[in-house]
Amino acid sequence: MDPLVRAVDPRHTNPVCLRSIRRAHATLPAFLPATWNPHFTAACLWYSAAPKSQTLKPISEAATEIEARRPARRGARSNPPTSLAVLGFSPFMSLSGMAVAFKANTSSTTHQQWLHPTGVQCQYGFAHLHQRKCRKRSPVLHVRATSEKLDLDFSDPSWKQKYQEDWDRRFSLPHITDIYDLKPRPTTFSLKKNGTPLGDGDGSSADMWNGYVNKDDRALLKVIKYASPKSAGAECIDPDCSWVEHWVHRAGPRKEIYYEPEEVKAAIVTCGGLCPGLNDVIRQIVFTLEIYGVKNIVGIPFGYRGFFEKGLKEMPLSRAVVENINLNGGSFLGVSRGGAQTSDIVDSIQARRIDMLFVIGGNGSHAGANAIHEECRKRKLKVSVVAVPKTIDNDILFMDKTFGFDTAVEEAQRAINSAYIEARSAYHGIGLVKLMGRSSGFIAMHASLSSGQIDVCLIPEVSFTLDGEHGVLRHLEHLLNTKGFCVVCVAEGAGQDLLQKSNATDASGNVILSDFGVHMQQKILSSGIGITFQIKKHFKDIGVPADVKYIDPTYMVRACRANASDAILCTVLGQNAVHGAFAGFSGITSGISNTHYAYLPITEVITTPKHVNPNSRMWHRCLTSTGQPDFH
Repeated sequence: MDPLVRAVDPRHTNPVCLRSIRRAHATLPAFLPATWNPHFTAACLWYSAAPKSQTLKPISEAATEIEARRPARRGARSNPPTSLAVLGFSPFMSLSGMAVAFKANTSSTTHQQWLHPTGVQCQYGFAHLHQRKCRKRSPVLHVRATSEKLDLDFSDPSWKQKYQEDWDRRFSLPHITDIYDLKPRPTTFSLKKNGTPLGDGDGSSADMWNGYVNKDDRALLKVIKYASPKSAGAECIDPDCSWVEHWVHRAGPRKEIYYEPEEVKAAIVTCGGLCPGLNDVIRQIVFTLEIYGVKNIVGIPFGYRGFFEKGLKEMPLSRAVVENINLNGGSFLGVSRGGAQTSDIVDSIQARRIDMLFVIGGNGSHAGANAIHEECRKRKLKVSVVAVPKTIDNDILFMDKTFGFDTAVEEAQRAINSAYIEARSAYHGIGLVKLMGRSSGFIAMHASLSSGQIDVCLIPEVSFTLDGEHGVLRHLEHLLNTKGFCVVCVAEGAGQDLLQKSNATDASGNVILSDFGVHMQQKILSSGIGITFQIKKHFKDIGVPADVKYIDPTYMVRACRANASDAILCTVLGQNAVHGAFAGFSGITSGISNTHYAYLPITEVITTPKHVNPNSRMWHRCLTSTGQPDFH
């Protein structure tokens, strides 16, 4: 019996059949699917239908083997697989960047079920692959872990040491001394107000001030030691949940720098969509560069497009120019999605003689920044590319939160409160609010928690049904009968498996999602001419009218000015980005991890988006607040 091999797109965790793969990019492995961004990778292994002792094979070998047999099987009907493993950077292993597969033996006539470490089937990460009710079950474990380049056998006593060495290798920061033989000089950054010029060259000012971060300082990524894989929110590497320390580089100014500030030309670019706090980050980058002594600072207009679009000129920046831009929302430099070829952008960087590039953006923009960094290294250019994580979705891996998220949650309260008032004021009113969250439901979850007015919260990570005895609509009917009204919060990426799928993408390569909020509104209202008729049409069988108010505050949420919490985060991230560039790092991002500010290699944070863990305490708290049942 042939094995079924699937690759999983880590951005959307949609199963992609092996037959959809292609060789569209010379640098891509042949087995990556057409929708896969070149900067997103995952290690996938597969089990054949052979005995359990058979050695795991890389998916690339599996692809080659199946493609070789393909002509003989064309048109033949395939049987259900007896086993299936999809390993790699799956959402529930966000802590380690590795996945552990738990292989449960089943009958050869049924599909193999893969269990999350909590023992809850098809609940987290691959819930959408199995459209059936999830259930708890004790797994029989055949455990092996894989990362992109590391294969662990937990029966080996030295597995922990190998894992730690691999972690340290993966999270080491690229440095310009990797390609240049450079000697550092004493820093010109100091906050001492002694009236003497900074950076006199003898390092005395730096030695007298103790505000620097040692190059060997590290921050601990996680601090909870889980006793069991069944603990709520457990992130375990092995079945015993062994404690392994995950250290990352501490962010901040160093005593030694690798650039002469008066010779530096620094550029700032904001990419993707709008987000509260963009201007705050721009402002702080400029302020910090000037403290170092940089005089030549420019802004690249309208994202990566500003590097190649004719008529778009770089904007000179200084403290005087950016002093008050934080008082407004949006981006002082402008934003856009997509861009030219990486080589064209680096050609522009080289022609403009840019030494430092600060990229403010989300996952896609980070992937672009990493591509620019790699191309600069290939050309042996002394250019530091440093990113600052921007997304209101809060979906960047290894980070507590990204700037703009707190403001988005706060602004969402206005929409939720309006929906609540509308619903409560109407006879059998239903308030429906759609919030942003393509593949991660953090905004919807936190907004539901903070408002206390939400009765149903629907997010992409948790599957549900609309119809049937245990569907969402039946619960809404119950709320109308008992409470008289209800309020529903829906993340934009929720319920995509219930909608007609589209292969269309935006300029950044993101799949354009169907609007589940509109779909749900139509399901509630049914079809017909006129809203009154539609409402009565749906509920005529039960004799209950409903008045639906649909609110989509998407652009209101992201276009506003950053609140106090985000403004502080933007300030620190912007400053640390400059410190990282002067320290000689490139291909890194500045973030906050486990309440500490850290530098992370871009290659690791773009591996997969961060997702809400349906087994986490935070999601459990949300369910406690809403009181919603399991919609299966």
